[in-house]
Amino acid sequence: MRKLLIFSLLSLIGWSCKTTKNFSKKNPLAQLIDTSAVLKNSFTGFSLYDLEKNRTVFDRNSERYFTPASNTKIFTLYASLKTLGDSIPALRYKINGDSLFFWGTADPTFLHPDNIGTTRVLDFLNKNKTSKRLYFSDANFTNEFFGSGWMWDDYNDYYSPEVSPLPLYGNILRIKVQNTEITIQPEIFKNSIYLKKENGSQIKRTVSDNQFLMPQNLTQKEKYEQDIPYKTSTALTQQLLIDTLRRNVNLSQMAVPKDAQTIYSTKTEPILRKMMQESDNLLAEHLLLLCGATLRDSLNTSFVINTITEKYLQDLPDAPVWVDGSGISRYNMFTPRSVVKLLQKMYAEIPQERLFSLMAIGGQAGTIGNLYKADKPYVFAKSGSMSGVYNLSGYLTTKKGKTLIFSLMNNNFNRSTSSVRKEVERILNWVHENY
Repeated sequence: MRKLLIFSLLSLIGWSCKTTKNFSKKNPLAQLIDTSAVLKNSFTGFSLYDLEKNRTVFDRNSERYFTPASNTKIFTLYASLKTLGDSIPALRYKINGDSLFFWGTADPTFLHPDNIGTTRVLDFLNKNKTSKRLYFSDANFTNEFFGSGWMWDDYNDYYSPEVSPLPLYGNILRIKVQNTEITIQPEIFKNSIYLKKENGSQIKRTVSDNQFLMPQNLTQKEKYEQDIPYKTSTALTQQLLIDTLRRNVNLSQMAVPKDAQTIYSTKTEPILRKMMQESDNLLAEHLLLLCGATLRDSLNTSFVINTITEKYLQDLPDAPVWVDGSGISRYNMFTPRSVVKLLQKMYAEIPQERLFSLMAIGGQAGTIGNLYKADKPYVFAKSGSMSGVYNLSGYLTTKKGKTLIFSLMNNNFNRSTSSVRKEVERILNWVHENY
């Protein structure tokens, strides 16, 4: 018993010395995270991959699942790059005698208020409106207007426009006040604005229909602008087309025939760039549906996700829980090491200059345009944030000339997102300076 006791004591002392020794030599990046007052009460995952060494050089909870928020758009970007060509398919159509049948492809650029598309679809429909009877069909759309797990009470916010087979005007009402003069786009909603005597800070749409309640004080503003998602429907799409074309448009339930032809609208790459840099949810959701239109004339988010996952993402370390195109849903779950693996695949398949230009660029463009400021950009990434969530994943170049891939994900914090954003910047700046 005495020998056993002495052996146990010696083992305990040895373990204690070993632990002290290991702690004293602890990775400085790990110390940076562990001693962070900002991150101490939240859940952090970090995977850092060295392309030159072809291995992971830092790992913290990278096998754990996190809510990705708009990091989901990295998956949508990859699906688009693998599926869409250099131009966006905007309309499928079939001419039967004196009738023109057409189907939406979910192209989000048609009549977009930011003028991000072309007039090709409008020109095509205008060209045929006098010689053909026009029929619109949404038989290829089998999706819900909201994504799985979306927050219903975000319906009035600009970042939560509904999903539809033929988006018009970005599926939003844009209202502007300039020196008490009010302009509305699309104009079809001009009789749907109702003034409230009470003061308020924003216009509020009723939940189930398109009545917009505008506080009286906003009409007296020198300058005011708000984007409000409108409630989509097949009937409203028909009315918007009639109002735009100044011509009757009939409804049909004809399926897309195999010999249907395609009209293309605009170049794909600028739309992908806008989605990634500005984190545009409308573009993300509809780009994913565009992949479905390209794969099988099927506008269905689940179909696209299942197809892309089965065809291209079987080599990820952890199976993605992927439910929408934008990341609005909290049902999405990815691990940092799987995000890094996807970014690694993209780096191997796409020229660096092109790939980096699609991302938000530190100090220059997009959601990190005011962060990571330097003479030469060194962070090219996608951010993702919502209540209690801030993630950043992408590519980082160091002062020593290395190119790293990273995914730094933070969930379940109860402080301001801006404080976590700054802490992520501090950590990645350290990597840039020291690795």
